[in-house]
Amino acid sequence: MIKENGSNVQVTHGGRIRRRKGSNEVPGDVGQSNGNNHLLVNDQNKYRSMLIRAYSSIWMIGGFIFVVYMGHLYIWAMVVIIQIFMAKELFGLLRKVNEDKQLPGFRHLNWHFFFTAMLFVYGRILSQRLVNTVTTDKFLYKIVGNLIKYHMVTCYFLYIAGFVWFILSLKKKMYKYQFGQYAWTHMILIVVFTQSSFTVANIFEGIFWFLLPASLIVINDIAAYFFGFFFGKTPLIKLSPKKTWEGFIGASVTTIISAFVLANFMGRFHWLTCPRKDLSTGWLQCDPGPLFTPETFILPGWLPEWFPWTEMQVLPVQWHALGLGLFASIIAPFGGFFASGFKRAFKIKDFGDSIPGHGGMTDRMDCQMVMAVFAYIYHQSFIVAQSVSVGMIFDQIVMNLSYEEQRVLYNNLGQILQDRQFGES
Repeated sequence: MIKENGSNVQVTHGGRIRRRKGSNEVPGDVGQSNGNNHLLVNDQNKYRSMLIRAYSSIWMIGGFIFVVYMGHLYIWAMVVIIQIFMAKELFGLLRKVNEDKQLPGFRHLNWHFFFTAMLFVYGRILSQRLVNTVTTDKFLYKIVGNLIKYHMVTCYFLYIAGFVWFILSLKKKMYKYQFGQYAWTHMILIVVFTQSSFTVANIFEGIFWFLLPASLIVINDIAAYFFGFFFGKTPLIKLSPKKTWEGFIGASVTTIISAFVLANFMGRFHWLTCPRKDLSTGWLQCDPGPLFTPETFILPGWLPEWFPWTEMQVLPVQWHALGLGLFASIIAPFGGFFASGFKRAFKIKDFGDSIPGHGGMTDRMDCQMVMAVFAYIYHQSFIVAQSVSVGMIFDQIVMNLSYEEQRVLYNNLGQILQDRQFGES
C-alpha cells in the first residue's frame, strides 16, 4: 500500500484508491497553527483584529460600568439580556432548517421552557426581596404573598404544559430530531440558569461580590490576549491554538495583583459593599463591618531600605480577593478551554457574531460562568456568618408568616418582653 505525500489518499496494490476518513475533532487550520509557532507572533491580520477587539471591549466596559452605576436591578436586567442572547446562540447550534420547516411552532417550545425556568429560578432568589419591598402596603403584600405561596406549583404546571405541548407536537419520522432538541434545550437551561442564579445571588449580597469576580475575568482575558500577542511563542493547549504559556503566566500575575488593588478600591464604596434586601433602586448606606474596615499592615523587614513605606492600610477583604484572583487566573480559563473544545466538536469558530472581534455572547461568558459559581460558594463558605442572626430570623418571619400571624407574633413577643422586664425589676 502506497501513501501519497501531503494527502489523505492511500493507493492499494490492487490499484484501488482508498481515502482516509478525516477527523471530526479539530479543523485543519488548528493543526497548522499548532505546528507553526511563528503564526502566533507574525500573523499579518492580527493588528487589525486587535483594533476591532479593542474597540468592542471599550464599548462593553463602558456600558458595563454604566449599568453597575445604575444599581442592582439594572445589573440583574443586564444578566437577563445576556441569558437571552446565550440561549438564542445555543438553541441555534443543533437546529436544522429543513426539519424546522416541517415543525411549525416547534421552535417556540424552547422559549416556553426558557421563560418557565427564568420564573422558577428568579422567583426563588428574589421572592424575599420582593416581600421586603411591599411590606408597608397591606394589599400588595397579600398579593405577593399568594404569588410566592403558589410559585412552585405555578412553575410546575407551566413546565407540564410545555411537556404536553412537546408530546402533542411529535411527528412521524421526526422523533429523533425532536427528542434531540428536547434534551438539548434542557441541557442549555441547566448551563445558563445554574451559573446565572449564582450571579444574581452575588449581586444582591453586594455588588462587590459580583463586580470583583467579573472584573478579574475581564482583566485576565485582556492580559492573556496582550501578553500572548506581544510575547506568545509557546502553545498552551491544543483546544485553543492561539493560547500561549506566556499569555497564561502574564495574565495570572496581572490578575492576582489586580485583585488585591481592586478590592481595596471597591471596598471603600458602600454602594458596592452593602447587600440589597429589597428591590428598590435607592443608594445604599450601611455599616461596612470588619471586612471592609481598614487595618494597618506592617510590611516585612526584608524589604530594601530604600522602600518608602514600612506599613500600609489594608482591607481584610483584600486577602480574600487574592483567592478570587488565583481562581480567576488558573481555574476559570478552563471554562474557555471547555467552550473551545465544544466549538470544535460542532466545527464552528464562534457561538455567534453579536460582538465584533469577540464572537457571540456565549464566547464572552464561558469563564464568567465558572467564576460566578466559585465566588458564590466562596462567599457563603468563608464570608457569610453561619450563626443565626436577627436579620435571618426576621427574614424567615416576613417570608413564611401571614400579615395576621406577624401581628400575633409581635403582640406575643411584646408581652413576653414586658413580663420579663417587670420580673427583673
